[in-house]
Amino acid sequence: MGGARIGTGDWLAGAGGAAILVVAGLAEHRAADGAGAAGYALLAAGGLALAARRRAPVAVLVVTGLCAVGYRAAGFNVFAVGYLVAVYAAMRAGHRRATGAASIAVLAALPLAAMASGLPAGAAFTQARGVLELAWLIAAGAAGEALRQAERRADEAERTREEVARRRADEERLHIARELHDSLTHQISVIKVQAEAAVHLAHKRGEPVPPALLAIRDAGREASRELRATLEALRDDGQAPPHGLDGVPDLVERARATGLDASLTIEGEPAGVPVTVGRTAYRIVQEALTNVARHAGAGTATVCIEYRRDAVVVRVEDDGRATPQAPPVPGVGLLGMRERVSALGGRLLAEPRPGHGFTVRAELPVAASS
Repeated sequence: MGGARIGTGDWLAGAGGAAILVVAGLAEHRAADGAGAAGYALLAAGGLALAARRRAPVAVLVVTGLCAVGYRAAGFNVFAVGYLVAVYAAMRAGHRRATGAASIAVLAALPLAAMASGLPAGAAFTQARGVLELAWLIAAGAAGEALRQAERRADEAERTREEVARRRADEERLHIARELHDSLTHQISVIKVQAEAAVHLAHKRGEPVPPALLAIRDAGREASRELRATLEALRDDGQAPPHGLDGVPDLVERARATGLDASLTIEGEPAGVPVTVGRTAYRIVQEALTNVARHAGAGTATVCIEYRRDAVVVRVEDDGRATPQAPPVPGVGLLGMRERVSALGGRLLAEPRPGHGFTVRAELPVAASS
């Protein structure tokens, strides 16, 4: 509360408090000269000070207390409603000691102020109780403390919910990591070891190594690295460095190793591309080239990365067998592309080209992801 700004509602509350106190003072029909004028000024000040009760609760507590003592000394027997509101605000902000000390001082000063206005001691103590009832004072402090405790419990409950959600997310990531490790690591390791052994034997015998075998070996190595990076990211909450646009040339080289005539074109300057955009672009190219190699029956594929001021455009085209009359059935790969692009607020086009072949075009906004 101490850092809250003074808004229109606060000023209205202060003006309302000043009006209430001044009207109560006018009801006593005091003349507006000498002590009367000072009393009216203190009544108005005690109300207007409430506008800053959220920004500076202790200062407002002191000001309203002094105003209450001041207008009582000026002869006004007006209930200290402004001070009670200040007590409530100070207790809500957690200033217990300051509120207690100020309240004791005000309770002690009010009878003295009443005697200074010319009343005898007995009448002064009676009127002091009328200006600031102890029961109302306790009620205002208790209300402020109760609301503070309720707000603190609400904040703690919110933090607890967030901690539980994070813990469940961590547990789910570890579960996924274990499942991936148990189901894929062994099979990929077997493929990689067998391919490397076959390449080694071919070199040892002086036989030419089939390009497909080299592609299998390289794909096995890359799959092993990808899986290890994925497992590290799951276990370490995304701390492992992800693949980005700088890894696209390697994807194109690996596609060439499979016998595909793949080419890469880069347009524009890669300045200020967010990590999430770079990672998504890499995955789109990776999935598109994988689909070309597995399903398209294509001889050539072109990859184009276009850097624009507000977006990165990724385009992958092939000359495969897909036609507008016989489009391929969308699989999990295309669904994953759409989900990644939609998460960034981008657009994805995946459809057969005129004549034959297939095109994947993703437009990934840069500003929305930075």
